[in-house]
Amino acid sequence: MASFITTMSVPAPPTPAHSSTTLGESPTRSPSLSLSPSFYQTTRTSHVPALEPPSYLSPAVRALKQGCFGLTPPSNARTRAPFKPRSAAKGTSSYQLRQFAEATLGSGSLRKAVKLPEGEDLNEWLAVNVVDFYNQINLLYGSITEFCSPQTCPEMKATDEFEYLWQDSENYKRPTKMSAPEYIEHLMTWVQGNIDNEQMFPSRIGVPFPKTFPSLLRQIFKRLYRVYAHIYCHHYPVVVHLGLEPHLNTSFKHYVLFIDEHKLASGKDYWGPLGDLVDSMLRSD
Repeated sequence: MASFITTMSVPAPPTPAHSSTTLGESPTRSPSLSLSPSFYQTTRTSHVPALEPPSYLSPAVRALKQGCFGLTPPSNARTRAPFKPRSAAKGTSSYQLRQFAEATLGSGSLRKAVKLPEGEDLNEWLAVNVVDFYNQINLLYGSITEFCSPQTCPEMKATDEFEYLWQDSENYKRPTKMSAPEYIEHLMTWVQGNIDNEQMFPSRIGVPFPKTFPSLLRQIFKRLYRVYAHIYCHHYPVVVHLGLEPHLNTSFKHYVLFIDEHKLASGKDYWGPLGDLVDSMLRSD
């Protein structure tokens, strides 16, 4: 089967009135996704836009095209609320780790960028990076929200056999079915709430991370993955049309390599609908 990502035709320029395009795959099979290694050469610090993006594009799309796809994107086009990256004052361990991450990402080596810097605390490195992935995914999803509505995406799905139900400890104590945008809104709010919780994500030097941090971190990474899966399976043609596929592919490969490096995946079925794409990314690195 030919690669979906490299061969699927892109429809005429979509408008907000159009519904999002889903994969034309059998509901009993996951799509076979593979990418050329050349897709992953775009890094956030080396991207230089040739022209000012058109004014009709959404703020998130303009930010991506202007090369603002960095570790701390400027705004959340979905809610218009500012991003709240993990605070890190100069001289602190978090600040130094963020500087290291920016430098290694700029070097073009994603495999190098995900490795724990020598002599640094693992939990602090994981915390800094989970916030960065949260920001990346928030900005990527913000670029296609006008094509992801309760009408076009009434369920939070990847492929048909992978539907995600929302559950938390406060308002949804049982798994609850909801539309994709509603699910993602709850997810981002939940992640932000944990990041802002000093007991779970301590930002002061010398304050240890709680014993529950590793399990919480794994849950955050697992849930963030579902946004990537939804975008790839339901909105990839729009991403291609907007010219944002290098950003999406680079961000996802960075995520995949980070999960692989730090053994954060839980079981062989962790990648589900994007398993073939993940295998391709790991082989090409």
